[in-house]
Parts: sequence; structure tokens; C-alpha cells
Amino acid sequence: MSEWLPPVLTAFLVSFWLLFWLLRLRIALPLDHPNQRSLHALPVPRIGGLGFLAGIGASLFWARPAGLDALLLLALALAVLSWVDDWRGLSVRVRLPFHFAAAGLLVATSGLTDGLIAWPGLFALTLAVVWMTNLYNFMDGADGLAGGMTVSGFAVYAGAAWLGGDADLARITGAIAAAGAGFLCFNFPPARLFLGDVGAIPLGFLAAALGLEGWRRGLWSPALPVLAFAPFIIDAGVTLLRRLLRGENAGQAHREHYYQRLVRMGWSHRRLLIAVYPLMLVSAISAVWMAHSPGWQTTLITIWGGLYVWGLAWVDRRWRGRVEN
Repeated sequence: MSEWLPPVLTAFLVSFWLLFWLLRLRIALPLDHPNQRSLHALPVPRIGGLGFLAGIGASLFWARPAGLDALLLLALALAVLSWVDDWRGLSVRVRLPFHFAAAGLLVATSGLTDGLIAWPGLFALTLAVVWMTNLYNFMDGADGLAGGMTVSGFAVYAGAAWLGGDADLARITGAIAAAGAGFLCFNFPPARLFLGDVGAIPLGFLAAALGLEGWRRGLWSPALPVLAFAPFIIDAGVTLLRRLLRGENAGQAHREHYYQRLVRMGWSHRRLLIAVYPLMLVSAISAVWMAHSPGWQTTLITIWGGLYVWGLAWVDRRWRGRVEN
């Protein structure tokens, strides 16, 4: 506990108080104006990522994770690019090559190239990192959703790393979860601020990068990051696949994610969280259990696969009934 408390507490306090004062001082801030994919009606500051990044940076004084310098620098570089995007609105053509470059450098320096994975697999891994990098951007559309996923998902990494005896990885992932909790204090409905690209992009990248790092260190299988962030991965993945099968532009803003459809069907943001937070919690417990008891991996994946198929089908039926009426 003495090793965990300083970085985790520092990350939370710095994240919370920086965002508190930014909102209180009301300095010029980038605003998230309602558009065709929004679920909110008024402009909201998109600065939550600043608190998150400051909290992580401050925690490094205590955490000092070995072997993660390159990974953290790549996340910082993406954060700088994304901060420009929050202010200037960069096109996908500008952003995406940087995302691929960061993902490629991550995979190339991960140690997974040393005969562990064939080159086609490494290319697929790079694509997966780019997908995860943009995952939070796809799903950061409802109050409290991204903050809850940050606390839950990175707490899974921290718990699994701690059970595996890796204090370095446990401290830094625990600090990320704590910084997310600081942001969540202002993002819980009704949200006073949003994450913004400056937070969403590095968070998605870190979810992928630290998931690979735990795999490289032998702490867990690739299934653990997928299960830890499954509420985001499943929603975004199925939604993207459906749009592609219909021949729609995958890069166009929309409100067709499952969580968006629930809100459009009349669910409040709080009601959405009442449904999603327990899902995140049980998924997190299952993921940590799977890391500690790998013999349960196939069983857990099968159970969760069935649950997600049922849940998505339930939303689809309700949505079709709404449209038909």
C-alpha cells in the first residue's frame, strides 16, 4: 500500500484541482459545440484531458515506471497533436498518419518483433493500436461514460499487474485510473466538461500500449485488455462494422452507437450509467480473475460473448420498435 498510495493520490489530486481551477477561472477554453453526433444541447469545455495528463505527469515523480519512457513519450506527442486539434480542428488526413506512426513505433519497440509474432501479425497489431487510439474519441459522447471506463479499465491493468508481482506497471496504471477519477468528478452527469481529443486520443493509445506491455511482460494474455475495455470495444466495433456493411462513410460523425441510441430512446445519462457501470465493474472483476486464473479464459470469453450478443440484440429490437412506431 505504501508503494501505491503516493502516485495514485497525487494523480487524483492534481487532476481534480487543475480542472477545478480551470473551470473556476473561466479562462478561454476550447468548447465542444453540439453537432450531428452530440447528445448535449449547450457548448461544454473539452479540457478534461488536461487534468488527466497533469495527474499522470505528477504521479511519475512517485511511480517512476521502468522501461516505459518511449511509450509515455508517444502518448504525450499524441496529446500535443490532439490539443492542436481541439483548437484548430485538424482533418482526419492530418491526424491519422500520426496515429499510425505512433502505433508503428510502439509495436516496433515493444519487443514483440523478436520472433514472437509474424510480420502480418505485427501489422494487424499496429492496426489494432490505431483502432484503440481512436476508441475513446468514438465513445466519449455521454456524461460519465469515458471517465467510468478509464477508472474501470486501467484499474484492471493495475490489479492484474499487482497480482503478477509487477509493482512498476501496477503503480502507473493505478495512477491513470486515479487521474480518470479526478476527471470523472466533473464529467458525471450533468457534465461540466468533456475529455476532448487531448485526453481521448492518449487515453486510447495508453489502453492499447499498456495492454501490450502487460502481455510482453507475461502478466496476461491479449484477451485481458479486450475484456477490460469490452464495453467500449464491442459498441464501437459493432457500430463501425454495421456502417461499413451498409456502405456508409466510416469517418462521418453520427449518433448510431448503442449508448447513443439508448439516450435517444429516452434514457437519461444517469440511467445509462446505472446500466453501464455495473457492466464495467463485473467485466473488470472477470478480467482480473482471468489474469490470475488463465484456465477460466475460454469459459469467461464465451459467457461474455453471449451476454454482449444478447444485450446488443435487445437494444436493436427496442430501436426498431421505436422507429416503426
